Amino acid sequence: MKPLILISNDDGVDAPGLRLLADCANSFGDVVVVAPDSARSGQSSALTFNAPLRINEHPDYHGATIRSVTGTPVDCIKIAMHTILTRKPDLMLSGINHGSNAGNSVIYSGTMGAVFEACMLDIPAIGFSLLHHSWEADFSECITPTKEIISKVINGGGLPTGVCLNVNYPAKVKIEGAKVVRAAKSHWTQEYQRYDDPSGKPFFWLTGRMINEEPDNPETDLYWLDRNYATIVPTRADQNASDKIKSITDLLAPL
Repeated sequence: MKPLILISNDDGVDAPGLRLLADCANSFGDVVVVAPDSARSGQSSALTFNAPLRINEHPDYHGATIRSVTGTPVDCIKIAMHTILTRKPDLMLSGINHGSNAGNSVIYSGTMGAVFEACMLDIPAIGFSLLHHSWEADFSECITPTKEIISKVINGGGLPTGVCLNVNYPAKVKIEGAKVVRAAKSHWTQEYQRYDDPSGKPFFWLTGRMINEEPDNPETDLYWLDRNYATIVPTRADQNASDKIKSITDLLAPL
């Protein structure tokens, strides 16, 4: 039986990056795409609980089965497991996202929200992102490393339990190689721009830019992305700080 590969994203079922990821995966197994029916960027691990979810069928794409869901990326993974798939996937892929998920962006990412959901179900899962937001972005440099990563994970026995991968590619350059690193400590500044509507009432639009707090640290993703390398960050859905139980117990004593 061929490996079963589930693919999703947060840019929506018609995103070029999603189609390219399906093309990269189809030589490694049977591909089923279950993606949001429209863009759901920045949804993180959000769920839909106040509206019905509907599944839409789409024509197959280069042998891949395509379905869209009227919900978030996490909804797509849950619906796929509950209704669409006939067996547990051997691999789950998300992306290729139009835009960065490096640094602290992973916290907000719908692309990685889908990955974390699969990871919690003990499915090897990888998120892919290109540092370019345009719908016309050139993904050609992503093809070879994406296929190599998929091949190594599938043929190498998967990923460690509870660990998933966050892969980011630099844009508009020749990719020099790949580095396995950690996410850089970063934050966003000037996050909202104020405008006034025709009646003079203010409203705010999300904007801003990311600040890398350790720009000279070669242990981080943002350092290597600035140097035209792809980055691979092992990450976890488990957010327990188990190593701090003793210090927090001492802090809160005698509770």
